[in-house]
Amino acid sequence: MNLEALKSAPRLLIEAKLQPIAGTRFQPTGFPDLGAAQYKAANGDDMLLVESAQSMANRLETVCWDSVTNDWVSTLSGLPCVVVKNKDGKAITNSVLEAHRINSPYILEGKDKTFLNTLKTELAVGDLAAVDLKLLAKTLLKYDINALIHGVFIAKSEVAGGRMRLPRALTAFIEASNVNTASNGGVKNDALNPSGDAAKGFGNVPFHREEFTGNITAYFVLDLALIRGFGLGDDVVNLLIAISLLKIRRFLNDGLRLRTACDLELIDELVIKKPSGYRVPSLDEIEKSLPALIKKVAEAKAFAEPTKTSITFDA
Repeated sequence: MNLEALKSAPRLLIEAKLQPIAGTRFQPTGFPDLGAAQYKAANGDDMLLVESAQSMANRLETVCWDSVTNDWVSTLSGLPCVVVKNKDGKAITNSVLEAHRINSPYILEGKDKTFLNTLKTELAVGDLAAVDLKLLAKTLLKYDINALIHGVFIAKSEVAGGRMRLPRALTAFIEASNVNTASNGGVKNDALNPSGDAAKGFGNVPFHREEFTGNITAYFVLDLALIRGFGLGDDVVNLLIAISLLKIRRFLNDGLRLRTACDLELIDELVIKKPSGYRVPSLDEIEKSLPALIKKVAEAKAFAEPTKTSITFDA
């Protein structure tokens, strides 16, 4: 896998054209106080947010975790993360799947303060000292490499005064343009008691819903300058880029069923907007390259030993 073209580029910007796998309608993400996020582009086009950056971060993390074995997918075996277990020793969550990564309350707010104390020690700075983001990056590489890609805000006053935060290196979202509303609905039928109490789940209950049509595009922006700025060396830079590319390829290959009524597929080759002329490696190329990249960083003793840091959650 050749990453030479990315060595001096500040960003990698990828666009992917998508379409519903069946029919033309799709259901976008919705917000409790807003509904679907519709807006006008600067040129007046009717736009729709299909998937937010926050949700996409979660989806890009999910494709790296094997829910059957409850471990990294085999290609990423050997990477560090924090595993949370219950009092019986059963794994219940981890820093890969938690929405706020190592800032999860299951990691920092339980009675087991082992890992919190580790962070307090390793990220300690003076009261009047500036936050050392290179130190934060080194610590994240050691315990929760995923947070180097998707960002983290360790909002604990005990850890450097709650000032340790890192922005996303990989940002993704999905938009649709030239949008039209496809209003529809249906009825929940009750053949036994059509006029029953709907509040209790009985009776015939009509409902309406809004789906949409439009031109769907997924956007992926990898901040290469930020990754190099971590100061962790070329081997780590190459590993973080490779993991990010794996996330993108696996999401577009396996993760496009966003909701029951939003099942999408990639319809064309990826478009590389920046840097010009770069070609994203295939999923097979990335998967074959990753074990050697992981081994290099592991041999440099950059990961925690053991790579999985286990803590017990007991509220």
